[in-house]
Amino acid sequence: MPAPRTVLLTGAAGGMGTLMRELLPSYGYQLRLLDQLPIEGEPDAITADLSDRDALREAVRGVDAIIHLAGISLEAPFEKILRANIEGTYNMYEAAREAGIRRIVFASSNHAVGFTPHPVGDDPLIPLDTPRRPDTYYGLSKAFGEDLASFYWDKHGIETVAIRIGSCFPEPTTVRMLSIWMSPADGARLLHAALTAENVGCTTVYGSSANTRLWWDLSSARALGYEPRDDSEPYAAKLIAEQGELEPGNPAHDYLGGAFCTDPPIWPR
Repeated sequence: MPAPRTVLLTGAAGGMGTLMRELLPSYGYQLRLLDQLPIEGEPDAITADLSDRDALREAVRGVDAIIHLAGISLEAPFEKILRANIEGTYNMYEAAREAGIRRIVFASSNHAVGFTPHPVGDDPLIPLDTPRRPDTYYGLSKAFGEDLASFYWDKHGIETVAIRIGSCFPEPTTVRMLSIWMSPADGARLLHAALTAENVGCTTVYGSSANTRLWWDLSSARALGYEPRDDSEPYAAKLIAEQGELEPGNPAHDYLGGAFCTDPPIWPR
């Protein structure tokens, strides 16, 4: 499909949102920014919570597509996850439906399948159809978001690409991240592919770079036209020297979700 001209980027003040608002304009997008926090240097950004339905209706007015990154990105009490990630994502889809928007890119997460054991040795890559095994309330909310996207496609014809994002940082920071890292440049490539691919219906993909130590199958992302160019391997020697290799038998090392399966980091607010 032709590249959307105006795209609403929610969660624009967050880690990935900050990276993407710098990279996506080079693909020709005009971004409309939304976050619950003010964004320094962006006076036109919309400051609103996902519970504010009137603000969401105004935010989606006139946009061609939505990249939905907003929400809690770590573990939190269920009540907070419910409000921000479950009800908030529903509110965003409802605003899109009312406005006639036909394409959403939804930030899902590897934590929707976090209790899946990661490949070892010659094990095959984790396929897209592996059963969902959320590792936290956060992961559970991402599984809900994938199902919500499926419902809105079948019921209302809104197309979604749900991306199970690994870790999108300038460089990997842990040995585990060597397998699920997505460089910011590859993140922008994947979002662009998700916005422009034809006839995606409701598609779920894994989101990472073409890492030497890759754990999951990127074929559905490549089918969108995504061609990752980066690899975490140049960072491997330093990280392994500092942290050691992953230890078999350690639950925080054996599963795709890592420490989220044992001692998840807690949302600070």
